[in-house]
Amino acid sequence: MQTSLKHFQLGNIELLSGKVLPDAVLAYSTYGELSSDKDNVVLLPTFYTGSHTRNEGFFGTGRAIDPAKHFVISVNMFGNGFSSSPSNSAVPVNGPYFPEITLYDNVQCQQRLLTEEFGIERIRLVAGWSMAGCQAYHWAAQFPEMVEAILPFCASARTSPHNFVFLEGVKAALMADQKFQGGQYDSTPEAGLKAFARVYAGWAFSQSFYREGLFRNLGFETVEDLLQDWEADHLNWDANNLLAKLRTWQTADISANPLYGGDFRLALSAIQAKTIVIACSSDLYFPPEDNKLEVCHMQNAELRIYDSPWGHCVASPGNVPEFTRFLDSAISELLETDLN
Repeated sequence: MQTSLKHFQLGNIELLSGKVLPDAVLAYSTYGELSSDKDNVVLLPTFYTGSHTRNEGFFGTGRAIDPAKHFVISVNMFGNGFSSSPSNSAVPVNGPYFPEITLYDNVQCQQRLLTEEFGIERIRLVAGWSMAGCQAYHWAAQFPEMVEAILPFCASARTSPHNFVFLEGVKAALMADQKFQGGQYDSTPEAGLKAFARVYAGWAFSQSFYREGLFRNLGFETVEDLLQDWEADHLNWDANNLLAKLRTWQTADISANPLYGGDFRLALSAIQAKTIVIACSSDLYFPPEDNKLEVCHMQNAELRIYDSPWGHCVASPGNVPEFTRFLDSAISELLETDLN
């Protein structure tokens, strides 16, 4: 059973930066029923351009995550247009004045949602793709006693320097549009959004994906057809929202907070959750090499590499059915194992 989109009122929240986000709101949806013991909770944060509805591609009847058995909470990240964002906030934090929000801030607020709204003390699994997977890492480090298992896929515990530079490139393409006006645009900066999309498409899939013409599997006859589709998709996004979430992505680091004081290895070793990390062999954002460095410092973690030319978008729902089965198999292992 899915609920309609709900809104959890957080009030004025002090952010990791020391700034305040007034009248903060988390938008979320739930699927299934919370058990009497509140022991069937699966939390799915959202990815970069994702939403609570986009997360529906990662669960369903007969899937590893099944609302018939699990209470699924799909929670929107700050900046995505559903939860508090530049596009829906009031003066003085609207548009380009929206404060910098970290994944630490997102998870702190999500924890309030679970405990204050539902009285949840234990989470069976936190899972997600890309930035959602990054939030899974954060959950396990910020609330190690609360999280039983995590499954980040195509994600990392800390944004790498190379990933940071990639994001600087797409940001520069967007901001170069004269209509952008430092974020105070009167009309949609279409040229900037299209440029953002074209640069982004080069990183979302691997070199082999394009060389082998796998874009045809998505219904595109040419590379240009794919690029035009990406342009059209990105025109649906608010530019300031994209940039707000991009800043959140760039600053992602499970140790960059008062709990760990920047000690990355300490933060990794503090994770108690049973962990399966899934990486794609050709992911240009989150290469397996970064994950290998992470799991060796975690208590109960393993890395599984899915060999594919599809790159980061191997995990986009519907793209690669074989990956879906690979993912569900790993999720089933975590959900069916007695972790107590």
